[in-house]
Amino acid sequence: IRKNWVWILANVGGLTPLVLLIWGYSSGRWIDPVAEVTSRTGSAAILMLVASLTVTPINTVLGWRQILPARKPLGLYAFLYAALHLLNFIGMDYGFSLQAFLDDALLQKRYMIVGFSAFFILLPLAITSTKGWMKRLGKNWKRLHQLVYVAGILAVLHFLWLVKIDITEPAIYGAILALLLLLRVPQIRKFFAQFHVKSAGKKPAAPRKGAVKAPAVAEG
Repeated sequence: IRKNWVWILANVGGLTPLVLLIWGYSSGRWIDPVAEVTSRTGSAAILMLVASLTVTPINTVLGWRQILPARKPLGLYAFLYAALHLLNFIGMDYGFSLQAFLDDALLQKRYMIVGFSAFFILLPLAITSTKGWMKRLGKNWKRLHQLVYVAGILAVLHFLWLVKIDITEPAIYGAILALLLLLRVPQIRKFFAQFHVKSAGKKPAAPRKGAVKAPAVAEG
């Protein structure tokens, strides 16, 4: 349990919005249940996506490797809530008619274009998040999973264009995402790596040849 406590916390945090969603929907207290489900699943999706992207930078800056097991479950929960968000929107607003959805929403509403694009980036990332797919794809697996940052940018744009008036929340997510992208700059990553080596007073261990990171939807 000690080794898996981060993984357990990630799953508890990931399931909490779903539990609250089911409870709220079944309680009958919502004036507009459809709008509530759409809003809450969308918020949960972007929250989980950004949370999954913070895992690797936390390890980079703080040298806290124990947090790495949280990356995969948080990324998968991001996909789950994005799927629920999209299904609820298509189902309740368009009666599950994909043609009507494409004709109306995608061709006339730019926030839907970027939102739909973000989902279809997350889809292959979720499918290929297993160790089996990581082996099959080899080096291409990491390249594919770096697209998660594109999905993050599109998700923030989707949120920003949707709210229009109060942009505080999407602006916060955008700022966090910009910081995370900054921390991926090689020189910055090298600086923190050297800092941790000096702090530990030892040379960094050379990576094993052909070693690949553990799979995750959000490759940070």
